Amino acid sequence: MSASLAAVAYIGATILFILSLGGLSNPETARRGNLYGMVGMALAVLATVFGPRVTMAGVPWIIGAMLIGGSIGLYAARKVQMTQMPELVALMHSLVGLAACLVGFASYVDTSIEFTGAEKAIHEIEIYIGILIGAVTFSGSVVAFGKLSGKIGGKPLLLPGRHWINLFALLVVIWFGYAFLQAHDIAAGMTPLVVMTVIALLFGIHMVMAIGGADMPVVVSMLNSYSGWAAAATGFMLSNDLLIVTGALVGSSGAILSYIMCRAMNRNFISVIAGGFGTGDGAAPAAAGAQPAGEVTSVSAAETAELLSAAKSVVIIPGYGMAVAQAQHTVYEITRLLRDRGVNVRFAIHPVAGRMPGHMNVLLAEAKVPYDIVLEMDEINEDFPATDVSMVIGANDIVNPGAEDDPNSPIAGMPVLQVWKSKTSIVMKRSMASGYAGVDNPLFYKENNRMLFGDAKKMLDEVLGVLKG
Repeated sequence: MSASLAAVAYIGATILFILSLGGLSNPETARRGNLYGMVGMALAVLATVFGPRVTMAGVPWIIGAMLIGGSIGLYAARKVQMTQMPELVALMHSLVGLAACLVGFASYVDTSIEFTGAEKAIHEIEIYIGILIGAVTFSGSVVAFGKLSGKIGGKPLLLPGRHWINLFALLVVIWFGYAFLQAHDIAAGMTPLVVMTVIALLFGIHMVMAIGGADMPVVVSMLNSYSGWAAAATGFMLSNDLLIVTGALVGSSGAILSYIMCRAMNRNFISVIAGGFGTGDGAAPAAAGAQPAGEVTSVSAAETAELLSAAKSVVIIPGYGMAVAQAQHTVYEITRLLRDRGVNVRFAIHPVAGRMPGHMNVLLAEAKVPYDIVLEMDEINEDFPATDVSMVIGANDIVNPGAEDDPNSPIAGMPVLQVWKSKTSIVMKRSMASGYAGVDNPLFYKENNRMLFGDAKKMLDEVLGVLKG
């Protein structure tokens, strides 16, 4: 393939990637967006493998690597459950960071292309920054995987003077960057490069360890942005225009998503990086104040079915508990049954419901819930006073009235779904344990609230059975 034909293929792949991002912005066009992305990636890979920069001797090695990687990806796609998607995404981000590091070191020791003067300095800056971003992305994503999978606790690790530690690490990285640029040969430059890599790896671990469990959806989108910039840096190192453009698209879209997620939680990006929000240990933090006084009113599955049958308007609020119980298909059956009887059933989705952006939307789409009844928080919050029954399935922090009523709450000011304004709210939980943020929920003690305890899938199956009967 000629260089000009490869360039045309790269342009076509870039256009398809842009169309893919546009399609993924809406559930109704998400499948088409995925298809655009797949075709664009296939086109990019073919243009690279058979392009002018790859010799025929290297093609078998590349194809072998693609077969191994493709097999792993296919296995993950078939075996990984939807509840495991957040940690899988974090793991994939770590691989992008690792690739940026390896490409950076390979580019540095590669002597096939000679750089001189300003061109050499620019190339070395690209290598240094690329490895720096890649190392932070790799180690940070590995820690995020551990937190999301439960292998590492969600409680933030807040070291004394951690901000000063981060500042000192940054200054050391800058100093070693200067030493790297002043090195006269590869051997001399390798020492500052390795030291910087180790510091970057430690910084990535420290940064994500300091972030509480409640901020993990923001962390996932943040690491997505980092992986994009790492890919762009790799593109600069390899002089690959497509990698630069694609990395910039992923990096900028991830940054925008992080901003949206922070705004949905009434947080700013700096405070997320500073850490400390969400204990992850199931106990309310000291800042949350005293436990709300009162008793909870529990209901059975049969009583829940009666409340739903008598309602004219029902809003369902899904959370991570629904995902863990794999209850989305039963939820759809209940929804279909109620709608057939003339009940106005809708779904309310909080931007940070679940463990990553869009987690609940994907689960509901998998269960074939119609897109037009799945509404965002801003679209439905005003409708709760006119709602007969609000049913919360495995959610906690996103329906906590303490965010509005208690200025001392750790989640004070965070926009939440105002389910307590409904005539009746039903909260499905296994126990009275606090949510991922470790903050107690006054909703449980309100007079118009009912608690349906037990496994979400089992309880909803019982509700569905009563409704059918």
